[in-house]
Amino acid sequence: MIKVIIVEDEPLAQDVMVSYVEKIPNLKLVGTCSNVFEANSVLSKETVDLMLLDIKMPQMSGIEFLKTLDKKPKVIFTTAFPNYAVEGFELDAVDYLLKPISLERFMKAINKVTSQLGLEQAGGAESKPEADFFFVKADKKLIKVMYNDILYVEGLKDYVMINLESRSKIVTLQTMKSLEKKLPAHLFQRIHRSFIVAIPRITAVIGNMVEIKEKGAAKHIPIGKNYRDEVLKIINKNRL
Repeated sequence: MIKVIIVEDEPLAQDVMVSYVEKIPNLKLVGTCSNVFEANSVLSKETVDLMLLDIKMPQMSGIEFLKTLDKKPKVIFTTAFPNYAVEGFELDAVDYLLKPISLERFMKAINKVTSQLGLEQAGGAESKPEADFFFVKADKKLIKVMYNDILYVEGLKDYVMINLESRSKIVTLQTMKSLEKKLPAHLFQRIHRSFIVAIPRITAVIGNMVEIKEKGAAKHIPIGKNYRDEVLKIINKNRL
């Protein structure tokens, strides 16, 4: 059972969301809120798995409210304004629904939530991603990146540089730690404070370096002393 709250200031839109939630057996409505302050009160008292969150609201937007939360439930944004989509997905929203919202589109979003919660409860959310790609924001757009196209990732202070086989590098505002959490653990390994490598791309290990082929040439990436044991585990696991 997925516990849901609705945060929506428009009465008609709120009624639609309530009717949709009541139609789906595995959803349990624990609160309907007309503003973020009511929502904050519900979140402080109830265990909430999913928040259906409007963006345009008086005093504080849904996006601003989500940024204030330390412990965030799954979020589906609901809005009449498509221009907030990029920022919404940057906050790890499960989905972004544009009003008027059909029941079919609503159910599709709920199925995503159900799938994600099921993987996390099974302990496999990180190691078994739903898709073989992700999106990052760069050059004022969201760019699709295939996992199997990544050679390695390099940290640059508040940015990361994703080095790809098929195209030029992508530089995006993100920390190494946050990206490391999103990359599937069976495909990627952090080997240094400033480097994450694609495990299938490692062609050799030479002393305290791993070798990767980049544009036909050998690229040597250092192994940090704090990461050496993890790298050795991977090598020994696949060693003849």
